[in-house]
Amino acid sequence: MKKTLVAVLSLILTVSIAQAQKLTGAGATFPYPIYSKWFSEYSAAHPGVEINYQSIGSGGGIRQVTAGLVDFGASDMPMTDEMLASSKVKLVHIPTVLGAVVPVYNVPGASDIRFSPDVLADIYLGQIANWNDPRIAKDNPGVKLPDLKIIVVHRSDGSGTSFIFTDYLSKVSKAWAAGPSRNSSPSWPVGVGGKGNEGVAGLVRQLPGSIGYVELIYALQNNISFGTMKNAAGNWVKASIAGVTAAAAGAKIPADYRVSITNAPGADAYPISSFTYLLIPEHPSDASKEKVLVDMLSWIVKSGEGEVSTLSYAPLPDALAQKVLQTVYALK
Repeated sequence: MKKTLVAVLSLILTVSIAQAQKLTGAGATFPYPIYSKWFSEYSAAHPGVEINYQSIGSGGGIRQVTAGLVDFGASDMPMTDEMLASSKVKLVHIPTVLGAVVPVYNVPGASDIRFSPDVLADIYLGQIANWNDPRIAKDNPGVKLPDLKIIVVHRSDGSGTSFIFTDYLSKVSKAWAAGPSRNSSPSWPVGVGGKGNEGVAGLVRQLPGSIGYVELIYALQNNISFGTMKNAAGNWVKASIAGVTAAAAGAKIPADYRVSITNAPGADAYPISSFTYLLIPEHPSDASKEKVLVDMLSWIVKSGEGEVSTLSYAPLPDALAQKVLQTVYALK
C-alpha cells in the first residue's frame, strides 16, 4: 500500500514538474489590459505555468522576439516582409482582439469634440495650433472652444498604436502621407512624447489644451474625454465595440492575417480600428514551451474571447476565430 502511494505521488510530482513552465513575452501596450487578464487567469487555471508579459511597445516586442530573447512577442503593427525575412525565428501572426485608437483631449469647458480626418491630420502636422481655430469650430457648432494653444502629445517609443494612428492619417491626408507617413516611430512634426499608452494618457490628463491618441480602454480607465470621428461614409461615430466590429466586417483577411482596417467603409465603422497580434515562433526550440503556447492560444480563442468586451475590445468574428484556431493547432 505504501509503495503504491509513493509511486502515485512520484508520478504526480513528475507530471507537475513537466507541466511547470515559465513563458516570457513582450510588446504592445494597446492590448495590455486584456493580456494581463488572460495571462493571469490562464496561469491560475494551470498550476506551474507562469506567464511574464512586459508592456514595452510593439517596436520593442518585435525586436525581442525576432532576436529570440522572448518566447512570444506582441504587436499592433503587422510585421513587414523585410522584418519577417530578417528574423532569427520564423514567426506566425495570431490576431487576438480588435480595438479602437481614440483622440483624447484636455480642453476645459468642451465635453464632446468632433474631428474631421483632415483636421486631425493638420493638428498633428502643426498646421492647426489653437482650439478655437475656424476649422475645428466648423465641425463643432454650439461647442464653446477656448482660445487655447493646442499641445500635441504622441508616443516617444516604437509603437503599434502610433502605426495604427499614422496608418489612418496617411489614408485621409495627402500631406501626412507625403510627410511623416505611416510608421511605428515617425518623425513627428510637433509635440511632446509619452512612453506607452499609459504615458500619453498621463500627459493629456496633466496638460490643459493637450490632445493625444490612446487605445479606447486607456481613455475609459483614465476618465479622459475622447473625440467623435467622421468616418469614410461621412458619418460621425464615437469609438465603440460595435463600431470596431463594423470596421472589420468588410475586411478581406489574408492567410497570414496581416491586414489594415483603418478608414474602413461602412456607415457605422469606426475609422481608427485595428487588429492586434501575438507573434509566435512557428517552431519553438523548447518542445514543452511549444505545448504550453499552443494550449494557451487555443484557450484564448475558445474562452478568452468571451471576456474582451468587458475591457472595451471587440472579439474576433466567429468565422475568423475558427480559422485562427486551425492556425494555432497547426503550430504543433
